[in-house]
Amino acid sequence: MATQPVPQSPQPYPVRLEGASTPQVSRALWLIKWLLAVPHYFALALLAIGAVFVWLYALVTIVATGRYPRAAFDYLLGVLRWSWRVMYYLYNAGATDAYPPFTLADVPDYPARLDVEYPERLSQGLALVKWWLLAIPHHVLLALMFGFTFGRERVEGQVVREYNWPGLVPIFVLVALLSVLINGRYPQRLYDVVMGMNRWRFRVLAYVLLMTDVYPPFRLDEGAREPGGAPWPPEPGAPGWRPEPGAPGWRPEPGAPGWRPDPGAPGWRPEPGAPGGTPPGPSGS
Repeated sequence: MATQPVPQSPQPYPVRLEGASTPQVSRALWLIKWLLAVPHYFALALLAIGAVFVWLYALVTIVATGRYPRAAFDYLLGVLRWSWRVMYYLYNAGATDAYPPFTLADVPDYPARLDVEYPERLSQGLALVKWWLLAIPHHVLLALMFGFTFGRERVEGQVVREYNWPGLVPIFVLVALLSVLINGRYPQRLYDVVMGMNRWRFRVLAYVLLMTDVYPPFRLDEGAREPGGAPWPPEPGAPGWRPEPGAPGWRPEPGAPGWRPDPGAPGWRPEPGAPGGTPPGPSGS
């Protein structure tokens, strides 16, 4: 009997975006969320201004050294996290009533989370073209998903007509929220599709922000969880967490170059010349 081929999971992308397994929203709060989120509009506007200068600094540094400055990377990652939480609360998903926190850090107990794998090295030449030229096909598709304005008509310098495409995501979310208003249920199928489109968008955003050299796939990974369902990286200090090489608190893995066992552990010996250690120099005859 011939064996059936095992389906292969999609290759994980360095950007990870997730939400709650099922939306948790009340019937009518979404009608005024745009007003409740006003403080976030001002905060994100200020963060976006800073992001422009941080991105320019990162671009110059990558072209010169091939490395992304860690402080710049963390700032832009924080802005992406903040943006995703607000979008998830508002009308790019509308899938939670939990108010978004005012922080650049990851918030494990908030239903919307985002992470980007830090790149050790980046292409110096690719940084000059990937954020505008190589991303053009994705920009076209994202315009269809999230909307755009085109075809303005002017008479004597005044705009008399313009054509707007609202985008698939706002349409899907509106249908879902009307369903919530009428019968109290957010359609799971619409939620999965909306999550896939938002995932696509943030992959492209991270690529444009030079945070990865991996080209975003033309793939709609639907659902609240990333393909493969790998566990979320542990928070600093949590069980299983290890600091990055060179960071405070980092130690080599046991057996790796530079590793030394803890004092008193099997295999431990004092440093030469230290109290209890072997005196430096030739051993005795």
